[in-house]
Amino acid sequence: MQVTTLSFDNIHKHGDLFANMLRARQKIFIERHQWELPEADGMEFDQYDTPASRWVAVHEFGQVLAGVRLTPTTARCGIYSYMIRDAQKGLLDSIPSDLLYDEAPVAPHIWESSRVFVSEAVPSKMRLRVQIELIGEMVRSARMLGATQLIGIIPEHSPRLARRTGIDCIPAGRVLEFDSGNSVCVTISMATKLH
Repeated sequence: MQVTTLSFDNIHKHGDLFANMLRARQKIFIERHQWELPEADGMEFDQYDTPASRWVAVHEFGQVLAGVRLTPTTARCGIYSYMIRDAQKGLLDSIPSDLLYDEAPVAPHIWESSRVFVSEAVPSKMRLRVQIELIGEMVRSARMLGATQLIGIIPEHSPRLARRTGIDCIPAGRVLEFDSGNSVCVTISMATKLH
């Protein structure tokens, strides 16, 4: 099993990995969850997949097992910034604007974690290991980018998994009810873990 952080600077060094990750996202978010998202050639993408973002992929033998996108909260692309902030500003119909208790942060040390997934093809006996690899690389990459905090929307009960992997998840908003299940916006503090 390998874990790779992709950027527009290194994407060419990893063959089909980026495209395969977008294909895996299409299977999870469009086919499984029935989300109405842009897609082309069997790949899911949106306005936040820009050169400002990074993508973490857990993969093995060309198959993407899990992934997550990291986007700086300082990002701008046309009228968009990052998903949580844009939802709060009412730019996204699919996410309620009252998802956060406070105003969405904009700071170089805070990055957003989005499009988190684990493939349904991952056997249950490997799932925890894959999740730990994904979270570990997400934290390492975010730290290398200068982040001391992440903000993201995760399934309502995921903070328990986060504690098992040694990161601090704190609810930052109310429980959100989606067709695919309940979720909550959280902040993940990494400052205490920096060495």
